[in-house]
Amino acid sequence: MIKENIDEIDLKILRILIEDAKVSYGDIGEKVFLSPGAVHTRVKKMEYTGIITGSSISVDTKKLGWDIAAFLGIYLEKSEQYDDVAAQLKMIPEIVSINYTTGNYSIFVKLMCRDTAHLRSVLHDKIQKVQGIQRTETFISLEESLSRTAPII
Repeated sequence: MIKENIDEIDLKILRILIEDAKVSYGDIGEKVFLSPGAVHTRVKKMEYTGIITGSSISVDTKKLGWDIAAFLGIYLEKSEQYDDVAAQLKMIPEIVSINYTTGNYSIFVKLMCRDTAHLRSVLHDKIQKVQGIQRTETFISLEESLSRTAPII
């Protein structure tokens, strides 16, 4: 079920952009049989409605020396502290994802670090000092086999 007023051509454009955000409007137009100007108009419409929220590149952080990906289950002292804790966590640059969850943890975050010493420092010197966190549980990722967006069918 599509919530926004988009058609099959918009979906095709989204699929192409998901594969390569740097592709030109001309190249997209050839694939969906539209002029570059028409593609531009459709992309702008999807940006205006919030369907497209930006563009990005993928970076192989391991090649830059960031070898540790870890997940952190966070127990809050009180569940109503979520907004304050999340705001404090957003200030920690190593945290790349914050999720408010059901289950054992109130918050589940993903963080990236250079090595285990850096991870220890982030945990001890930054995360454990966040007001409202009762305790944490850390999971180090040994390998990420898949990272993708939801399917645009």
